[in-house]
Amino acid sequence: MKGLVAAGHPETAAAAAAVLAEGGNAVDGALAGLCAACVAEPVLASLGGGGFLVARPADGPAAGRPVVYDFFVQTPKRRRREDEADFRNVAADFGPARQSFHVGLGAIATPGVVAGVFAAASDLARLPVRRLVEPAVALARAGVRVNATHAYIIEVVRAIIDADPSMRRLFQSVEHPDRLLTEGEIQRQPELADALEILAIEGPDLFYRGEMGRLLVADCTERGGHLWADDLAAYAVERRAPLSLDVFGARLLINPPPAMGGLLVAYALAVWQQLGPLAGGFGSASHVGRLLTTLRASAAVRRRAEKMPPEELADALLAPSALARACAEIRGRPAGGERTTQISVVDADGGAASLTLSNGEGSAYVLPGTGIILNNMLGEVDLNPDGAAGWACDRRMTSMMAPALVLQPDGTITALGSGGSMRIRSAMLQTIVNLLVLKMPLVEAVTVPRLHLEMNDPPDENDGAAAETLSVEPGFMPDVIGSAFGDAGRVDYWPARNMFFGGVHATRRSATGGFEGGADDRRGGAVQIA
Repeated sequence: MKGLVAAGHPETAAAAAAVLAEGGNAVDGALAGLCAACVAEPVLASLGGGGFLVARPADGPAAGRPVVYDFFVQTPKRRRREDEADFRNVAADFGPARQSFHVGLGAIATPGVVAGVFAAASDLARLPVRRLVEPAVALARAGVRVNATHAYIIEVVRAIIDADPSMRRLFQSVEHPDRLLTEGEIQRQPELADALEILAIEGPDLFYRGEMGRLLVADCTERGGHLWADDLAAYAVERRAPLSLDVFGARLLINPPPAMGGLLVAYALAVWQQLGPLAGGFGSASHVGRLLTTLRASAAVRRRAEKMPPEELADALLAPSALARACAEIRGRPAGGERTTQISVVDADGGAASLTLSNGEGSAYVLPGTGIILNNMLGEVDLNPDGAAGWACDRRMTSMMAPALVLQPDGTITALGSGGSMRIRSAMLQTIVNLLVLKMPLVEAVTVPRLHLEMNDPPDENDGAAAETLSVEPGFMPDVIGSAFGDAGRVDYWPARNMFFGGVHATRRSATGGFEGGADDRRGGAVQIA
């Protein structure tokens, strides 16, 4: 075996595995998977979005040194007046829950995916970018059969797809042009195939300084967007050291600030560890109570962290004294989405890569002639709660994305991450606890039921809404939930497991060279051997 891939779609996983089989390493696999995800998972992934890669290569000059590539979106350098911006409200419908977003050219932040692919490939990949895009190009031309997960996602974001004719054409049924694609139909994207192919030949300047960029800037200028040529020309990938935390006998390497997701996951795990051993197993009162207390702690600290300088966050929140105070507060209490996709790769040499990618929900703007859907990150309430006039200019936007690697003392390495917007932190916390505390196999750890706690901001300004909302998948005992949650707020019992609760995809290489993979079927995940 050359390696193992877990990803959000079988075609994404197959593309990554194909380059591993040809001699590529874990980073090659992750980047090929990224390109294929833009084709196979077009609501979740796009060259017009942003993301993060946590990698620990096993070969080359950087062998054994973990690194984070931050190619998330950047806010524009200038902001139009609110009444000039194309910034429209729409709602995504999950069934039991609805979530509001904004679309239009005024919701587009400077994209980073194209720059990220070329930067990571230049530093760490074995194969040229031309080879890495080949599976995605072939897939876009031949077409992808819409599976049940993709069909469901199309329905969730139907209002966004219907917001612009160019967007609707991408998702329009060929056989029945009056409706959108449904399960079993083929989605072909020839313009995206051409765009991938020419980008691989000409490089990132085509997007940031060339014809593609000029098209984007012209439309933003004429139609209410904020991007200008200098926004694109100035975009730069940030290389960072991962946030490192020793927890439950392993070392966690996770996306650091200014992104918030990794810090919140690390903080919750650190608090959990400080509180001591569990008194019961999965689903017990002890387990559910601990989940609720740590999720409350991370939600509370998020509010404080938003007001702190990013460079001070990790030291301030993960210091022993800060954790001790948090645990003392917890012990003193009475008992009581960005649409994202994930690619996790381990290779036979011990290299690992965890890549999380997002386009928000898409802005409903498609770059003419390319099939590239631009992001709507300025319209994500989770990322930009103050709306059209609330973002600071020329800043790397924060994110809940938290791709991670887990290194164990015997040499076992696990790559994992999740999609799911605000639910990423709860999905990642629960999966890592399942792995390291409850000692579950990888498949079980990513598929067992989850819960998610949302603390509403603040109750007295929220039209009488509950202080907390607890969403629960089937599999937890209602009496245990009721006892642990008490009267803290509203409990929503979901009728089935749902992508609302995230989509964790994980791969592991043991110290002896064995492979294990777990792909979350909440988001149509697949594992592929190379």
